[in-house]
Amino acid sequence: MSAILVEDLHHSYGAHTVVAGLDLRVDEGTIHALLGPNGAGKTTVVRILSTLVTPDAGHVRVGGHDLATDPEGVRAAIGVTGQFSAVDGLLTGAENLRLIADLRHLGRTATRRRVPELLERFELVEAADRAASTYSGGMRRRLDLAMTLLGDPRIVFLDEPTTGLDPRSRRDLWDAVRELVARGVTILLTTQYLEEADQLADRVGVLDGGRLVAEGSPTQLKQRTPGGHVRLRFADADALSRAEAEIDGTPDPAELALDVPSDGSPRALRALLDRYDDGDLVGVSVHTPDLDDVFLALTGRAREETPA
Repeated sequence: MSAILVEDLHHSYGAHTVVAGLDLRVDEGTIHALLGPNGAGKTTVVRILSTLVTPDAGHVRVGGHDLATDPEGVRAAIGVTGQFSAVDGLLTGAENLRLIADLRHLGRTATRRRVPELLERFELVEAADRAASTYSGGMRRRLDLAMTLLGDPRIVFLDEPTTGLDPRSRRDLWDAVRELVARGVTILLTTQYLEEADQLADRVGVLDGGRLVAEGSPTQLKQRTPGGHVRLRFADADALSRAEAEIDGTPDPAELALDVPSDGSPRALRALLDRYDDGDLVGVSVHTPDLDDVFLALTGRAREETPA
C-alpha cells in the first residue's frame, strides 16, 4: 500500500522552477529518504506534501487523502518535524507538549495520557519541568519529535532532522525513528547526511533540479555507481603474480591483493570466483561505492553540508 503517492508534481517560485515533474511513491511502514544538493527541491516537496505550499500542477495522495480536495484529511494523517526546531524555549518540556496538545484539540484525558508517555519514550522525564532553553541540541530535537507525535500520525515528515547534532544525539534520534517504523509509522526523510540515509532508509531517492534522478535501496544505488570492486587476497607474491596474468585488475603488492572491478552483486562475485578458483586465494571482500560516490555520480558535484 502507498502511504504517499506523487504524480507529475510541479512547482515554481516566480521564474525559478523548484519541482519539475516529480513522481514519488512511499510504501506504508517504510523509511524513504530524499537526498539532493542545496536547492534540489527537498524542503519544497515536504512543504507541498504537508499542505503548507500549493503545487502548480500534479496529483498527490497522502494517507489515502487527495491533497487538492481533502487537505484536512492529509493534515490529520501527518506529523512534521521541520529543519528548525519548533520548541518554545520559554516553556518547559511538558508545557511545550501540552501546548501542542491544545492546538490539536486532544482533550484533557488524551493529553494527560500522551504527554507522560512521550516524555518517557524520548527520555525527557527528568527534564520535563525545566525550560526548553536549557536543553541540549539533542534534547530539543527529541522534544520536537515528541511534539510531532502527539496526534499519533501515521505518516511523519522529517526535514533534515539531525542537522547540527553531535554524533551521539544523531544516533539517539535514529533509534527513535527506527522505533516509530517498528510501530507501523511511515517516514519521509530529507537529509544531507548520506550515512543517515544509508543507516535508516529502505529506499532512497536522489533529487537534482527538482527531478528524481535515481531511486532504489542504498545497496542498489551503490551497485549502479562506478568504482565498486572485489578484493582478492593471496598467500604470497607468486600467487598474486599468477592471478594478475589471468584476471584484469589493479594489484596492491603491499597487501598481496588484487582489486577487480565489479558491481558487487552475487552473480558477478560467483562468476569471478568461477574464473579463479586457486588454493592460494586466502580472502575475498566486496567493496561497493558509498552514497557519497552515488551522490557525486548522479548530481555531478560533491554534496554540500548544511551549516550547523
